[in-house]
Amino acid sequence: MRNSFPRRILLILSAVVLAASGTVAAVSTAAPAVAGPADGTGPFDDSFYVPPSPLPEGKPGDVLRWRVSKAGPRKADVQAWQVMYLSTNALGKPDAVTGTVLLPRGADPKTAPVVAFAPGTSGPAFNCAPSSMINMGAFYEQSGLDDLLDAGYAVAVTDYEGYQPDPKTTYVVGKSEGPAVIDSVRAAQRLTAAGLSPDSKVVFRGYSQGGGAAAWAGQLQPTYAPEMKLAGVAAGGIPGDLVQVTLQLDGKFGFGVFAYALIGLDRAYPELKLDSFLSDNGRAKLAEMQKSACTFELLTTYANQKIADYTTSAGYIQPAWVARLNENKLGGSPIKVPLFDYHATKDQLVQFAQADALHKAYCSAGVQVTWKTYETDHITGVYDGNADVLAFIKDRLAGKPATSNC
Repeated sequence: MRNSFPRRILLILSAVVLAASGTVAAVSTAAPAVAGPADGTGPFDDSFYVPPSPLPEGKPGDVLRWRVSKAGPRKADVQAWQVMYLSTNALGKPDAVTGTVLLPRGADPKTAPVVAFAPGTSGPAFNCAPSSMINMGAFYEQSGLDDLLDAGYAVAVTDYEGYQPDPKTTYVVGKSEGPAVIDSVRAAQRLTAAGLSPDSKVVFRGYSQGGGAAAWAGQLQPTYAPEMKLAGVAAGGIPGDLVQVTLQLDGKFGFGVFAYALIGLDRAYPELKLDSFLSDNGRAKLAEMQKSACTFELLTTYANQKIADYTTSAGYIQPAWVARLNENKLGGSPIKVPLFDYHATKDQLVQFAQADALHKAYCSAGVQVTWKTYETDHITGVYDGNADVLAFIKDRLAGKPATSNC
């Protein structure tokens, strides 16, 4: 069974293939044909995702606009809304981020905890936005989302920065992703249509890109959102050290993730000037990637390619790049709440050794870490950890003391 990895990827991500071919139309028709006040503030076409310019004054987490989401397979038993909210980018400046807020029908919004669900890699193209995938029922982490909804929790799912018709996503940049996760909770709590309490208990949860984002949110929360009643962080498949994670993917199965990381860093930090060392082939390939690639394409169309075929020099290892990569290395400050940290020992996308080093660094810093490994690969780990994640979240929200195994 373990030797059938490529076949499993094709099966697990089949929903993403369907999404890649049909999401553009789905985004355009996401709202009812006739929209009224009950459907949100709009707009009700793709321009919903375009941030207003200039951004209005406000606080991180303030809702700029919202509209009803169909919530895919949960439309019958969940209320859901797509939102755009204020947040903070990697340079510490205000930005606008989109996402989805979901609330189970029957849950009391005044007492429902809020779980921030940080999605894994969705892809650079606009049609890959998690909020669109959730709306149309093509979210590949639906099983983990379902666990939280079935438990009666409100869920805030960020798209992260930059999902818009002209995409500007800042993939794997923790200094952007952490605030986006935190502010998705604030937006959920301030969304009038949801009616959630600003005093609700909160948990951050994510895997892969989402694991890194959840961990960054955990590190930033004490200073960025000290008012938040954070009870725990569950983070798996964490890309804690981007140097270790990205460079080892060159010429391998996960090359598309490496290439996308270069795009994300360049979008976050204009001084990096990725275009200055791209070849004509690389320029064309990355433009193609940003136009049409979701998760499935990253792992198939771009598999086993080499960065030397995309570049004229190794500009990505120059001091400016290394400085930004190190700036986005996790472990520099402790997470103040219990952490469930898990990783696949056969992870071929997010190196196990750097994740093991991160968990040990957190332990040394006094973090209450529950560390667990799974004898599997990265993609299967998306799902194998769900039951343990849910148990951890339930215990934290119930106020049970965590047991560290540092």
